[in-house]
Amino acid sequence: MRVAVVDYGMGNLHSVSKAVEHVAPKARVEVTSDPARVSGADRVVFPGQGAMPDCMREMESRGLRPAVMDAARTRPFLGICIGLQMLFERSDEGSVDGLALLPGSVRRFPESSAMVDSAGHRLKVPHMGWNRVKQAGHPLWSGIEDGSRFYFVHSYFPEAGAAGLVQGTTEYGVPFTCAVARDNIFAVQFHPEKSDTAGLRLLANFLNWNP
Repeated sequence: MRVAVVDYGMGNLHSVSKAVEHVAPKARVEVTSDPARVSGADRVVFPGQGAMPDCMREMESRGLRPAVMDAARTRPFLGICIGLQMLFERSDEGSVDGLALLPGSVRRFPESSAMVDSAGHRLKVPHMGWNRVKQAGHPLWSGIEDGSRFYFVHSYFPEAGAAGLVQGTTEYGVPFTCAVARDNIFAVQFHPEKSDTAGLRLLANFLNWNP
């Protein structure tokens, strides 16, 4: 099995690839910016960190858009962090258009003065740290206890345009969608590669998933 981790210069690629190799030692895991290598992979992981306008620009400059679009339509496809946000139609971050593979927009957390936890303590933006995720019934949650904690680093989150897309939610001052799925796509706002046992199990589930 060939797994392509898409490299457009904006992802935590080493951590992602090492985590995938850990859960699938027999798989051929390749970090690549070559559209042909992405097109030839059996499964595709689409990570990303930083600002969405920069991510979109770098992906376009490397000629990766057609290969990413094709993979997201035809093969098991996992989006991580900005790799989730880029699947939607538009983002408030820089008012940039996404890939429009999923209906909906990407929104910013409210100003930090409006963000408080259940005890009334002010919350910082960006959201950085561990939070519990409430699951919907998707195969990629198999073997992961509902309410397990995952690691987040972000200031923006998706507002899905169809309720059936939402496969995971969490709360940080406000409730927000942190996992979505449709057909062969599963994408998460958190970082499974940094999320200990639960994150590794999700990656293993992705590699064994046959949508």
